Amino acid sequence: MRTVLVTGSGGAGRTTVAAATALAAARSGLRVLLLTDGAPPVFGEPGLTVSRIDSGAHFRSELMSLQERSAVALDLLGADRLDEGELTELPGAEQFALLSALLEASGGDGDLVVVDMPPTPQALAVLALPEQLRRYLRRLVPPERQAARALRPMLAQLAGVPMPAQWLYETAARWQLQLAAVQAVIEAPGTVVRIVAEPGPTAGEALRSARLGLALHGHTLDMVTANRLLPTESADPWLAALAAQQQEHLKAMHADFGDVQELPHLGRDPRSADDLHLLGRPEAPLAAGPGWSVEDRRAEDDGVLVWRLPLPGAAKDELGLVRRGDELLLTVGPFRRIVPLPSALRRCTVSGAGLDDGVLGIRFTPDPALWPQTR
Repeated sequence: MRTVLVTGSGGAGRTTVAAATALAAARSGLRVLLLTDGAPPVFGEPGLTVSRIDSGAHFRSELMSLQERSAVALDLLGADRLDEGELTELPGAEQFALLSALLEASGGDGDLVVVDMPPTPQALAVLALPEQLRRYLRRLVPPERQAARALRPMLAQLAGVPMPAQWLYETAARWQLQLAAVQAVIEAPGTVVRIVAEPGPTAGEALRSARLGLALHGHTLDMVTANRLLPTESADPWLAALAAQQQEHLKAMHADFGDVQELPHLGRDPRSADDLHLLGRPEAPLAAGPGWSVEDRRAEDDGVLVWRLPLPGAAKDELGLVRRGDELLLTVGPFRRIVPLPSALRRCTVSGAGLDDGVLGIRFTPDPALWPQTR
């Protein structure tokens, strides 16, 4: 199954483009699921299923389930149970509802899942969330330090402090499994990101920043969509001037991203599936760039390994990297990521880094004390 995540700046029309993408795929014969928090006019289309992401309902369901699992402890504490009708979702519930819906959709039998994502900054945060939470759980509740249940009372007496309850490890393990599953969906080879933008003065910088953030987290950008393009042949001088301005910004988008999908302005908001069909012309995706890879150069004179990370548009003065044990803290402009080192590099020391044509190369020298096999 392939997954297309559609995002873009606020007001650029990402929900409309997501719906048009799903409709075009369904009319080509694919079985498509569209995940959205909007109400696109495509309900009832053959081959297309629309699933509304209801963050409020998801929050209430999860909290009631947690309350039920904790019933014994709550009763011992004399807690006053919450009723579902009195629950109001908390900030952040939207992100978890989206990830839950994406994970559930991945288990379906369709051909394509199209996801109407939040605006780009929030979308980048959502895509990074599973990896970040898994790291926090590993640090705060390391499973390898879980003591055997039979030894807990004795260890508690020896330490003089209560040992972490078994339910804590069980809950952390359950979260680890769920987060790993949704992270696998996000990072799967068949998952790509499409960005929607309306050509204008701020579009270019926003697109370049989004591409850099996606690259840092290892996501594939396969298409940029220029939406709401005005007709270039108009007798109205005011409209012609706006169209000419759009075309200048569109040229810059092509220069930065190569092939750009161009969608016309309909002169109105899409009101029907036929309107969306006018926007859903299939376009060839952008060629996927090189992924993260380790190049073994120990057989050459310099005797190092090079970790190559494509970071298109990055500048040397906005790069930062710090080694922390078996992790590397990468900073690129406003974006940062703490990523585990590949196993081949964990017994090496960082000996340098350079940026060449949008690819960051980090040089690692094998440490003889840690890697005795090194020649």
